[in-house]
Amino acid sequence: MSDDKHVENPGEMIEEEIDIVEFTDEDGNSLLLEVLDTFYYNGEEFAVLGDVEDEEEEEHVHTDDCEHEHNLYIMKIETSTDENGEEIEEFIPVEDSMMDALVEIVQTRFLDDDEDDEDGE
Repeated sequence: MSDDKHVENPGEMIEEEIDIVEFTDEDGNSLLLEVLDTFYYNGEEFAVLGDVEDEEEEEHVHTDDCEHEHNLYIMKIETSTDENGEEIEEFIPVEDSMMDALVEIVQTRFLDDDEDDEDGE
């Protein structure tokens, strides 16, 4: 008897999965945003979304003095289940009263990430 265990490309790098979300603005224009981070605050889940970068932009080497700006959005994630039992995530605009606290959390998370990146170099 033979084992049917099979390992495919054990040395191959696994690409990071990118979550892209499509929104439609009030004028009917399509906007693609990438989910950069998720976090919990007061028992609710939130997402940090940013502009989707072109492959050309990703290849560009970014330095500390780079003036490259990114639009960031913070949205609440509400999860529900559709008629087929599939989990659906809906992105809801954040209430103005919560925005200051959420922005502070996001800034801290991104600053911590930047410091970790510098330590790892």
